[in-house]
Amino acid sequence: MVDDQAMVRQGFGALLDAQGDMRVVGSAADGSEVVDLVRRTHPDVILMDIRMPRVNGLDATRAVKAMPGLGQPRIIMLTTFDADEYVFSALRAGASGFLLKDATAEDLVAAVRIVAAGESLLAPSITSKLIADYASRSAAPPDATVLSPLTDRELDVMKLVATARSNAEIAAELFLSEQTVKTHVSRILGKLGLRDRTQIVVAAYESGLVNPSR
Repeated sequence: MVDDQAMVRQGFGALLDAQGDMRVVGSAADGSEVVDLVRRTHPDVILMDIRMPRVNGLDATRAVKAMPGLGQPRIIMLTTFDADEYVFSALRAGASGFLLKDATAEDLVAAVRIVAAGESLLAPSITSKLIADYASRSAAPPDATVLSPLTDRELDVMKLVATARSNAEIAAELFLSEQTVKTHVSRILGKLGLRDRTQIVVAAYESGLVNPSR
């Protein structure tokens, strides 16, 4: 748990510690403490506040992802703002998703389980809405050339991933098996050098594959 508000750390920590399959191994009040804390505790998941004094969650996320030998823990960004521009940058830096601080206890626990299992936190679909909103305000023009390694079918899959469709939903829409969809997603990640589905969403909007106005 990384948050400058003690009540948030204690409240979320107590909730997660009460789960039979979870244990809070450490907490920090500032992003400057994160790398050392990760080295000592080797967490699977980090709940990271975005707005903190001294070192914010974005810089802390970059530091964790850049350091070798940390086991690449999954990072969930915590924010009180559903249109926080830092969230987009955090996803680009390697975060696995984000969660509003007013989320229910059930949503918090589910979020940790989702990213611990290796998935990205793209539900609720507000993640895609946020990225689309940021992309629509970005001064940088879309760069479609980054998608040149992809086949037409992979582009179809990428579009649907960017609109928060699950593998099952993509399979139904494209008349494919779920395993085939998983294979396409894996190839997209490999060809574009992306970490997870969240970064697929980011790349889809940045490249102009998905129109932010939609």
